[in-house]
Amino acid sequence: MSKIIASSAIRGAHKLISSAENNWREAMDKWGPKQEVGFPNTTYYLPIIYGILGTPVETLGDMEGVFKKCREYLPPQVDEGIHLPYLGNVLDAGMVTLWAGEMSEAIRYLVDPDFYVTGEEPVGDRIWLGAADDIIMRKRGVEFVDGSAPGFAAIVGAPEDPQVAVDMAHELQRKNLYVFMGAENNGARMSEQLVNAGVQVGWPTRLVSFGPEISAAVFAIGFATRAAMAFGGLKPGDFKNILLYNKERVFAFVVALGPVSDEWYANAAGAINWGFPTIADSDIPEILPTGVCTYEHVVSGIKHDEIISKAIEVRGLKVAVAEVPVPVSYGPAFEGERVRKDELFLECGGSASQAVELCQMKRMDEVEDGKIEVVGKNFDDIEAGAKLPLAVVVEVAGRKMQEDFEPILERQIHHLVNYAQGVMHIGQRDIAWYRFSTAAKDKGFTLDHIGSILHAKLHQDFGSILDKVQVKIYTDEAKVTEVLEEARGIYKIRDDRIEGMTDEDTEMYYSCTLCQSFAPSHVCVISPERTGLCGAYNALDCKAAYEISPTGPNQPVNKGEVLDPKLGQFKGVNEFVAKASRGSITEFNFYSILHSPMTTCGCCECIAAILPMCNGVMTVSREYADMTPCGMKFTTLAGTIGGGVSSPGFVGHSKYYITQRKFISGDGGLLRLVWMPKSLKEEIGPRLAKRAEELGVPDFMDKIADESVGVTEDEILPFLEKVGHPALKMDPLM
Repeated sequence: MSKIIASSAIRGAHKLISSAENNWREAMDKWGPKQEVGFPNTTYYLPIIYGILGTPVETLGDMEGVFKKCREYLPPQVDEGIHLPYLGNVLDAGMVTLWAGEMSEAIRYLVDPDFYVTGEEPVGDRIWLGAADDIIMRKRGVEFVDGSAPGFAAIVGAPEDPQVAVDMAHELQRKNLYVFMGAENNGARMSEQLVNAGVQVGWPTRLVSFGPEISAAVFAIGFATRAAMAFGGLKPGDFKNILLYNKERVFAFVVALGPVSDEWYANAAGAINWGFPTIADSDIPEILPTGVCTYEHVVSGIKHDEIISKAIEVRGLKVAVAEVPVPVSYGPAFEGERVRKDELFLECGGSASQAVELCQMKRMDEVEDGKIEVVGKNFDDIEAGAKLPLAVVVEVAGRKMQEDFEPILERQIHHLVNYAQGVMHIGQRDIAWYRFSTAAKDKGFTLDHIGSILHAKLHQDFGSILDKVQVKIYTDEAKVTEVLEEARGIYKIRDDRIEGMTDEDTEMYYSCTLCQSFAPSHVCVISPERTGLCGAYNALDCKAAYEISPTGPNQPVNKGEVLDPKLGQFKGVNEFVAKASRGSITEFNFYSILHSPMTTCGCCECIAAILPMCNGVMTVSREYADMTPCGMKFTTLAGTIGGGVSSPGFVGHSKYYITQRKFISGDGGLLRLVWMPKSLKEEIGPRLAKRAEELGVPDFMDKIADESVGVTEDEILPFLEKVGHPALKMDPLM
């Protein structure tokens, strides 16, 4: 262990803790010990402190005990005349540095509430995003689950040349990594360099501008710590397993750009506790032996054009990058990119025109593999700012291809096209919306490249079932209208197919264990009348996914003997769940929120909870950030029941499931629903109204309370009594 690094890191820890204590004393003098503190809309208080110590910091007064812990673990300054092994001391110094940093940032939120932007993207000149709220955490956590985000780079400082910053950011995006940025190098900050160069920063593009100072490192480490608790099911205070989880599953590393100060050393020492090594461009002492990190701990003097590949090597990260024949950068990191009006070259769909997408299976002799045909105007035929109708028709053939696979492949169009830099895609089916940037056009992108992307990626991702892919792209209005009419007829047939299936008539259900990489005991079992918690899979989707990838996360589950038809318990399902959860869960009921409900992961669209006073249940979607009548926000609910546990009285579910026939049918069904956010009610309104009519209560939507009525049981109960909500006349829930 280098004495230079040890003395610098420990010296930096002393400086940062003293600074944080000074900030705290000033805040205590102004607001007092009962003043609430925290990061907005997060379940985990100050997550590093909560995860490592198990101590919730909710007020300024709560910080006093943590500062005492900081001083307790803070090692003395290194005596230059005494030679000792310093690794343990350095790790302790790094850990308490992060605790102090979290408390400093929490005080900043108190002192200057507008310093950080709320949400996923900068607003105007305000580019600092601060702590990710739990909605962002869970939304982005899915990408770490499914592998589309293999890890993240925490960049401190900035290169002197802004173009190097742009090149570095784009390289990390192409490798599908998130980029968390903070701190400065001689007045330069990488986030600001990117913004000044016209690069979009924010969570959607994976270029996250956490903050201007080194203390922003706590937002990156906090993100990783929350991942272990939210998706790994680890408990606050279980510091050993939280740190091991991050070393083994959250593949992150620190890139230090510029001279390394004492404060940087201290924060880098903190990151090493999580198994995150530091790779620097400056010549600093190295820590090459392995131990806490997978490989080396500190590597220095790396050139800018080599530093990303070296960091990936040192972290032991495996990155697979698809080669797609397009003239722009390509990868999942560009999926969240927005093409704004002043950047717009061509717009199709949305409010501008009609756009439709369709995937169809054809005979082998009807498809010429690799053929891409554009009928109508292309980029060379239009001026900047043009609007065109668009139909994208993908025709596939293969000896193992089936009609059931068509919607699976069709759904991929959104992601695959969106991965191209300078192309924005929203929606699907007949509500697709495309925007193409002038920058993409200037690099040579045309409508033909949509076909190039789909041909290459469908072969790459679905080669086990596909032999041929051809793509037809229409911008001729008459032809687009023709395709649209045909597509809507096909959509209806597909929808009717799943709507006509019932759990009783189906012997084979399907599992989804995709989220087990974060929630090891969670097993989602999907039936015709209970879609997946994330809303992305129904039973037919899982069937198709299994046939495409027999060893994948969607496996057939023979439901077997019916043990309880009302609650929805099946012998075969229990046996599968016990095995797939490694004995953590031995049974669950499909249709109950009260009795052994299904486990919940961190990716659920909604969470339902019982409201005993109202003899009913409420549900809340992750987009709703405020308080609910069960006394918890969505984030708190998710933190309580996520991680793969079965929690009687609570259950995660999809939005679509609310209007399926089996929605908590074992406990009274849809008519138990007494509260939901207004936004969710409006979103599922047509289906909700149709289902209510089937149940003989056509005005049921008007009887469901929302936040305009109240957010406590005491507030909503008089409303429910006034409108005669059917739940009040049902058998007692408890």
